[in-house]
Amino acid sequence: METKNKICNALNPVAICRKYEVSLWQCPQFLFLIMGFVILVAILAVYFLGTERIKDPTIISLLVIGITGFLLLVSFVITSSLEHLADASRMKTEFINIVSHQLRAPLTNLSFSLDFLTSQAVPQSEASCEEYYVILKENTQRMGDLIDNLLTVSRIATGKFPLKKEDVSLGELMDGLLNKFKPFISASNIEVDFQKDPNLPKVNGDRLWLEQVIENLLDNAIKYTKGGGAIAIKLKQRNKKIYFEIKDTGVGIPKEEQRFIFERFFRSKNALKEQTRGSGLGLHIVKKVLELSGGKIWFKSKEGTGTTFYFTLPIKRQ
Repeated sequence: METKNKICNALNPVAICRKYEVSLWQCPQFLFLIMGFVILVAILAVYFLGTERIKDPTIISLLVIGITGFLLLVSFVITSSLEHLADASRMKTEFINIVSHQLRAPLTNLSFSLDFLTSQAVPQSEASCEEYYVILKENTQRMGDLIDNLLTVSRIATGKFPLKKEDVSLGELMDGLLNKFKPFISASNIEVDFQKDPNLPKVNGDRLWLEQVIENLLDNAIKYTKGGGAIAIKLKQRNKKIYFEIKDTGVGIPKEEQRFIFERFFRSKNALKEQTRGSGLGLHIVKKVLELSGGKIWFKSKEGTGTTFYFTLPIKRQ
């Protein structure tokens, strides 16, 4: 059923034009259909002209096939180029919207805090100043994290994203992160169950980035699980791979949006409704890091019920 929907969406130029936010006459798929019609007319014209001037039907057939192939190749190259341009334009618009939104809040907080600290009209105690220094620090860190994510995405896209491979224990990484997130888990009133096989083999990967992968998945599970919810984490060995699973009872992902979940800058509507912080880059980076490490990630989700993310990584070779 899902494959059928993908095929229907791919053959629907109106839906694709809406995705790229361009008019029909600027939409690559619609132009491809128009060019297909032009090619059909050209084929018929060549055939009828050929039958009048050339007597050998084999030559006519070869001529029609040759011209058809050439025109199809030209149309494919043109529409592919236009599609890349349209996609780049869409991503640029999304980038501007999301970055503007993500920077507006911390910049507003920074401005307000600085105004308060530099104001001579407001009496300032040491305690109140300390509070505003914390706000300055937190919002500066928030902007720094956004810039780091943007740089990471850029390096991945340009192929300049080296990974420092070493032997890594995912069990140790998970234990450390659960300890780090313990205050947030308690504050959110969430129950976490972590199960792992004993004596798990290590994987070969970049320790810092694999930690970032697990941290992102855990952070998302906490953010999107309402108070009183639960998170279940499993870490097991399956054949020659390490299998990781994290399941939450959070808001879930709408079915119609699930195919976009690993795209850059994408955030689902219910995530925006919950007003959780995020740039829409985390899961894109997670997927790329795992793929570059020889792994694979997938998920299943139901809106209002929760989401489960899975990934596998190859075990370190002896």
